[in-house]
Amino acid sequence: MNEWQLHGSAPELYQRYLVPAVTAIWAADLVYRAGLRSGARVLDVACGTGVVARAAAERVGRIGWVAGIDINPGMLAVARSSQADPSSQAGPESWIGWFLGSALALPFAGAGFDVVLCQLGLQFFPDRPAALAEMHRVLAPGGRVGLNVYGTIEHNPATFALAQALDRHVGPGAAVAKRAEHLLADTVLLYRLVSEAGFRRISVVTETRIVRFRSAADYVRIQMTATPLASLLTTQEGAADRLMEALIHDVAADLQPFDTGGGLALPQEAHILLADT
Repeated sequence: MNEWQLHGSAPELYQRYLVPAVTAIWAADLVYRAGLRSGARVLDVACGTGVVARAAAERVGRIGWVAGIDINPGMLAVARSSQADPSSQAGPESWIGWFLGSALALPFAGAGFDVVLCQLGLQFFPDRPAALAEMHRVLAPGGRVGLNVYGTIEHNPATFALAQALDRHVGPGAAVAKRAEHLLADTVLLYRLVSEAGFRRISVVTETRIVRFRSAADYVRIQMTATPLASLLTTQEGAADRLMEALIHDVAADLQPFDTGGGLALPQEAHILLADT
């Protein structure tokens, strides 16, 4: 699986729509569970536009430090632009450092962090054992890793509906990017990967949160413009509008049970893992 990449305007759209609707919910949960303390040194791996890093900065305060690293330049550009001006003394975001780099070769000295966090990213890494080994390397003795990954796709009805519609209207394999979000849905596999990287006292819990979108049309349009699925629209040779309408039709039908009359209220399942060095 190639690294999760966004191009063009997609990172800005991701920050505008998907962060408040989805990733901010899981970020708050992950940071709370990690038990960050004032003054802690925190690394956010695959930080994207920085939602976890900023939540962590609020916890560790001015005497702590947070680093966010991502392989996607566009996402980092949005993270930097979303950060408070350091000269304003507006808050703890002045203490976040942003780094372009790979999770497989973290550009940090060993034992330099108290906590490493990774939100909804591990499943996309091309070498997960190497990434986890790097997380372990940069953690100080007694340090903690906290990560989350999506549960089974069948327990995430919006993703499941869109993946089926993509396969139906574009062809087998069109939904690989969406289905890849759930590659670590097996908690036994997840536990084993982390254990083999040298972590101990591993705990995994499965939680469901409700995410909300105004309509199926909004959900599909956001997914098709603010995620790697955007590349599918550029290959449709003038048929992008027809594809979008077909996807919206099918997804709306499948998600009808989750229509509250004022929008969609969609269950979303994730596994949250905590472990110590």
